[in-house]
Amino acid sequence: MPTSSGVPLPPASGAWREGDPPGRRQWHLREKPLALESGGELPGVRLAFETWGRLAPDRSNAVLVLHALTGDSHVAGPAGPGHPTPGWWDGLVGPGRALDTDRFFVVAPNVLGGCQGSTGPSSPRPDGRPWGSSFPFLTQRDQVAAEADWADALGIDRWALVIGGSMGGMRAVEWAVTYPERTGALLLLATTAAASAEQIAWAAVQLHALRGDPHWSGGDYHDAGPGRGPHAGLGLARRLAHITYRSEPELRTRFGREPQGTEDPSSGGRYQVESYLDHHAGKLVSRFDAGSYVTLTQAMNSHDVGRDRGGVRAALRRVTARTLVAAVGSDRLYPPSQQAELAAGISTADHLRLVESPYGHDGFLIEVEQVAALVRELLP
Repeated sequence: MPTSSGVPLPPASGAWREGDPPGRRQWHLREKPLALESGGELPGVRLAFETWGRLAPDRSNAVLVLHALTGDSHVAGPAGPGHPTPGWWDGLVGPGRALDTDRFFVVAPNVLGGCQGSTGPSSPRPDGRPWGSSFPFLTQRDQVAAEADWADALGIDRWALVIGGSMGGMRAVEWAVTYPERTGALLLLATTAAASAEQIAWAAVQLHALRGDPHWSGGDYHDAGPGRGPHAGLGLARRLAHITYRSEPELRTRFGREPQGTEDPSSGGRYQVESYLDHHAGKLVSRFDAGSYVTLTQAMNSHDVGRDRGGVRAALRRVTARTLVAAVGSDRLYPPSQQAELAAGISTADHLRLVESPYGHDGFLIEVEQVAALVRELLP
């Protein structure tokens, strides 16, 4: 259905749905329901994933790459049918690159609860209707348990390297604590052992914005028509989040107080920085699901590697993998003090490394060459 300007309205959800082009995705269907940390179980668990390179005969060359909140399995490769955006770490994966696909079997799942092929709120329940508001609460441990079952199906009993940043780093540290014998090396980027009060606060405002959208419908909007999803709420949540992903000096240098083109802010026009946030909000609405945003944000808020393990220090002592921990110096969302705690608590970790970047938290995605150098330290 087009708008009055002739521009088609976006679907209620930007999730990948059955019948869409599969792209490079493969799927793993879990044979039995997944028992959840909060109680109950989730039936019909399916994980979408992508691979690059070949698994060695002795299965010793597998690398697990774990994405952040609005990422997916498409780590490398161009945009195209089934993949709305190019690979989010494209410069890291491929022949001759740090994750050299002539040497390593690189694997990336779409997280459980996500919306790009894995089971999440936009997926069908056993009765065929979208899960929507009935999708259960997930934790990082639930997601890692699903990934461990998937790794078993691939025949991978030990990862040469587990790497993740932000939310992906939360899962990476859970992998190393829950399955130390399966984690050969570990690279943690711009992440934390437990979500802080400030991180939960920023997330809470985003969740309020999303749930306050009249089209949220309690989470049951997936069968609504074009333009009738909670797009305003998801866009507002993204605008707020994106401010925390970048640094004040970058925004000041890049945009200052300049108006957007010929727009006049005194007459209802926008500043350049407003247009920038609008752009990122629109991009996310077109490719992501609001229900997944809520599910994954709640999982991040629940993250505490020390829960029921005697606290963070006791949990981190379980890690046996060769470990590098890196902070982005300008990160105001996951400040370097959180990575310092990880580096100090993991006995096999080297000293805290610093990714120099003006871009704030997003530096772990943007500064590919610095991340590549860390990967090469662990996988010489």
